[in-house]
Amino acid sequence: MKKTILRKYARLIAEVGANVQKGQEVFIVAGLDQPEFVAMVVDECYKLGAKRVVVDWDYQPLEKLHVRHQSVKTLSELTDYQEARWKHYVAALPCRIYLDSDDPDGLKGVNQAKMAKARQKKYPLIKGYRDQMENKYQWCIAAVPGEAWAKKLFPELSKRQAVEKLWEAILSTSRVTEDPVAAWKAHNASLAEHCAWLNGLDIDRLHYTAGNGTDFTVGMIPEAQFKGGGDTSLQGVFFNPNIPTEECFISPMRGVAEGVVHASKPLSWNGQLIDKFWIRFSEGKAVEWHADVNNEALTQMITMDEGSAYLGECALVPYDSPIQNSGILFYNTLFDENAACHLALGMGFADTIVGFEQKTLEECRAMGINDSMIHVDFMIGTADMAIDAITRDGRTVPVFRDGNWAF
Repeated sequence: MKKTILRKYARLIAEVGANVQKGQEVFIVAGLDQPEFVAMVVDECYKLGAKRVVVDWDYQPLEKLHVRHQSVKTLSELTDYQEARWKHYVAALPCRIYLDSDDPDGLKGVNQAKMAKARQKKYPLIKGYRDQMENKYQWCIAAVPGEAWAKKLFPELSKRQAVEKLWEAILSTSRVTEDPVAAWKAHNASLAEHCAWLNGLDIDRLHYTAGNGTDFTVGMIPEAQFKGGGDTSLQGVFFNPNIPTEECFISPMRGVAEGVVHASKPLSWNGQLIDKFWIRFSEGKAVEWHADVNNEALTQMITMDEGSAYLGECALVPYDSPIQNSGILFYNTLFDENAACHLALGMGFADTIVGFEQKTLEECRAMGINDSMIHVDFMIGTADMAIDAITRDGRTVPVFRDGNWAF
C-alpha cells in the first residue's frame, strides 16, 4: 500500500478519531503486524502536540502461553505496577488508540474456563478505576491487516497479496478518500440526521422480525437517545470512537426484552469464533441459547457476570452499507457490526442518557443502563429484517424494511 495513503489513514486516526489535544498523553495498543504504520500514528499524534505517546504491543501467542502456564491466582492479580498505571490513567485521562489486527482464531485452543475465571476475579480490582474514567477521555478503535487475519479472508491469495487486499478493504470502508476529514464530517452529519429522526419518535420499544426466526422486542429508557458517529467527552473534546462506523445506537432498558434473536454473522470473541447461534430473552435476560459452532465460548460470554446476560446496546445499521456491500465477511466485530443491525450483551452507555453530564454513573445505571465487565456486539441484521418502533403514544412506525431504513 502506498505510504501517502497510509499517512492519510494515520492522520485520520490521530486527528479525527482520537482528536489528540496539545499536551495530552496517548496510549496505543497494537499487534506486531504493522509496526511501520504504528510509527506513522505515533508521529501524527506528536504533530498534533501530544506530550507523550506510549505503545503497548500485543501478541496473541504470548497470551495463550500466559493462560497455559500461569495460575488463575497469578492471572487475576492486579500488581503494584499495573495499579500505578490505572491510577495514572484516572489522573491524566490520556487518549486511547487501539489498532486491531488480531487473528480471529488466534486464541483457539486456549483454556476458556481458566481465562474467564481469571478475568472475573480481576475485573472488580479495576472496575473502580474504569468507572472514574467513564466518558471523560477520547478513544478510537481502528484496524490494520495482520497476515493470519488477511489469509482467513482471502485464502486463495499469497500472504503479501492478502494483506494488500485487506488494506484496500479497511481504507475503503474507513472513508480514506482524497479528503478523509471532509468525508467524515459529511458522514457524521448524515448519522446525526438519522438519530434526530429516531429521537423525535419517542420510542417505547422496538420490535425486530426476520425470516431466520428472529422475533424480538426490546424496551427503551424514556430518557435515552440514539447516538451515532462522533461523540464529545466530558472534557468537551469531539472524537470518533470507531473507524469505520455506520450505526445509530442506544442503550436499552435493562430487564425489558422478550423473544428470540438469531445471529446473522459469526462472532469473534476472545480470539475464538462463535457461529450459527441464537439467544432467547425473557424479562430482559438471556435465558436460553445455543451455538452450532463453539457453544462453550458463547456460554462463557453470557455467564461472565450478572450483567453479561442483559443487553447494553441496540444498534441500527442498514444492510445497504459500505461494509456489507464490500462483499467481505471480516470476522472482526469492528467491521461486521457496521455491516448489519446488532445487539450487545453487557455494559451499556451512560452517555446515551439525556443530561448524563449532570448525573453520576450510578444514577444512570439506576435509570436502566446495564453494568457488566463485558460489552460484546453480535450481528442480527439480515436482508429481510423488519423493525417497528412502538411509540409512547401508541403508534407503530416502520423503522426498517427489507434490511434498510424505511424513511
